[in-house]
Amino acid sequence: MAVQTITLGGGCFWCVEAVYELVDGVLGVESGYSNGQLRQPSYEQVCEGRTGHAEVVRVRFDDERIPLREILEIFFTVHDPTTRDRQGNDVGPQYRSAIYWHTPEQEAVVCEVHAEADRALGGRVVTELAREDNYWPAEAYHQHYFAQHPQQGYCAWVIAPKVEKFRKTFRERVRG
Repeated sequence: MAVQTITLGGGCFWCVEAVYELVDGVLGVESGYSNGQLRQPSYEQVCEGRTGHAEVVRVRFDDERIPLREILEIFFTVHDPTTRDRQGNDVGPQYRSAIYWHTPEQEAVVCEVHAEADRALGGRVVTELAREDNYWPAEAYHQHYFAQHPQQGYCAWVIAPKVEKFRKTFRERVRG
């Protein structure tokens, strides 16, 4: 087994986390904040939009079971990478589309898949690409949020459709 970690921001971290918790080959996910200036930010500070952090999910995966390329293809399918600082009604710099790599080898794959997505979407992709920096885990109540609160309004109306899109589009990648 070859374990890797990639950090993804696709709007609210609850949405991204809910999808990757279902991906076969993903070993774990953790919601957090990344690539901002403030050390150890809180949810409230990040929501103010002044820390520079994105809401992200750290995805640990077995690259012998699912390669980084497929992790990224899922990412570009389950969120809108063409809207700056927003996903649906979630608006602010903390909701930006972002991919933060951990190794130079990942950087090469990230740039390649990003370029492919940008071409496919007519040059409109605004996803930020950078090395992960100043990561801090989100508070415990944010972890595994959709799994614990599927009937909550935001979960039912916003997250559930994204999870269903993943299930339909990547049927062969859904954890068994």
